[in-house]
Amino acid sequence: MSEPAPASAPLSARDLIRANLTQTVIARPLLDAVEAFQADAVGGDLLHDLIIDPNLSYAQGRDGACRRIEELVHQIAGDSRVVRYQDAHPYVFTSLTVPDILELVRLDRAGDKEVVLDGPGNQRLGNRGWAIHRIWEDPQIQPLITNSLSTVKADAAHAAFNADGTNIVWAVIDSGIDQTHPHFKDWSNLIPLPAPIVHKDFTGAFPEQPLVDDFGHGTHVAGIIAGQMLGDAKPHAVIRSRDSESGIVSTHVIPLERDARGMAPRCKLLSLKVLRPNGTGNVSAVIEALAYVQKLNDFGRRIVVHGVNLSVGYAFKPEWFACGYSPVCAEVNRVVKSGVVVVVAAGNSGYGSIGAASGSISSAGLPLTINDPGNAEFALTVGSTHRDMPHTYGVSYFSSKGPTGDGRMKPDLVAPGERILSCAAGKTRADAVGALVADETGKDFQYVEDTGTSMAAPHVSGSIAAFLSIRREFIGQPEVVKKLFMDSAVDLKRDRTFQGSGLVDLLRAIQSV
Repeated sequence: MSEPAPASAPLSARDLIRANLTQTVIARPLLDAVEAFQADAVGGDLLHDLIIDPNLSYAQGRDGACRRIEELVHQIAGDSRVVRYQDAHPYVFTSLTVPDILELVRLDRAGDKEVVLDGPGNQRLGNRGWAIHRIWEDPQIQPLITNSLSTVKADAAHAAFNADGTNIVWAVIDSGIDQTHPHFKDWSNLIPLPAPIVHKDFTGAFPEQPLVDDFGHGTHVAGIIAGQMLGDAKPHAVIRSRDSESGIVSTHVIPLERDARGMAPRCKLLSLKVLRPNGTGNVSAVIEALAYVQKLNDFGRRIVVHGVNLSVGYAFKPEWFACGYSPVCAEVNRVVKSGVVVVVAAGNSGYGSIGAASGSISSAGLPLTINDPGNAEFALTVGSTHRDMPHTYGVSYFSSKGPTGDGRMKPDLVAPGERILSCAAGKTRADAVGALVADETGKDFQYVEDTGTSMAAPHVSGSIAAFLSIRREFIGQPEVVKKLFMDSAVDLKRDRTFQGSGLVDLLRAIQSV
């Protein structure tokens, strides 16, 4: 094992070895920045947010180690540099440049030969130990599409089975899809489509603009199903974050460190526009869009559109129609019977107020709140869960709960639906710009967060598209596919009327056949 460098010698990355060859005082990826600086003198002015792990075996204990680290930081960077630590956790937080980080470690290592107290009134040259055990990077927390990819195991399915949606077509009945978004360019998700498939606008607009999305909802949904930004350009996203000390929530543009991709990156997307620029539409437009899918498939004789995503709907009122037999539900059932998988968002009306006999009003999760067309018997109805910790947080409070108004078990599955990052377009983009802090409004970005069962449904649509691309014998058998995905779902240990069969799991679905 290497000995610490003399106090007067410049410190190299090799000198930072602590206990063995795999553990260093400066942990990766921060160590990469140190080595880059030492090799090429780059990044020397960049401040790095740090988490410093104090040495609990320090002669004056943890508190003494924290005070020593604070003293050294102020010695290097000045008294104005913020250094934070508290009893609730064992770490010290601060910010330093790479040269200052190296100097901090050098001074800390030199301190083991300083004069220390040895009993009352006695001083000697002794070894009080190193105050710093490990220095970590303090990364920004960022919710990503890739987080929910791993939640449903789509990333593992991509790697192990190449289940990427190739030669599958999925219809998105929504507000349109923005064809100019770079997310859909590299895999040609929107153009060209195999004949006779053509994008359609059912809003009554003239001219038809199915590949224009003024509202932004459809583009966000589509980006969860398919697409991927490749190449060297690093995409950026708008996210909300909460300051841990002040509690203030702010909105920022941040770079994404990993590629943003849909559940089935190469799947073709058919835009069937039913929502107007203000986000409103009519059930009749949805019915027309479903009928168009039927026609494209020659009513089941030749399946060219394999699935439909419906992240639109309305709150069911039992006095309107018998539950599950409304016109749109009937049309969904017909489409499924013709050989097409139809995935529907359960709705966001699963939370409200109840009155107690005492007269008090309480907030509570509400049963019997599945929206139409999620009440359709043969639809695969999807509720929402946390994007990357579903076992801990369970079903989202807003997610519509079952059973249906006539007592059938819904939803069928749950999938990530909270703060999901996907494509920004139209009003969704404009709203994100409006929420940015003043000095970031001019920055460009491609992705934005949104929440709801509208985001959960396309996770299931994309997962099934990926599945069908490598298990093609199940094309045209939507009821078998639905059962297969429900049987392979992960039980979150929540009530059946909240979670359905559980969390969608693409890898288990593939391995089950």
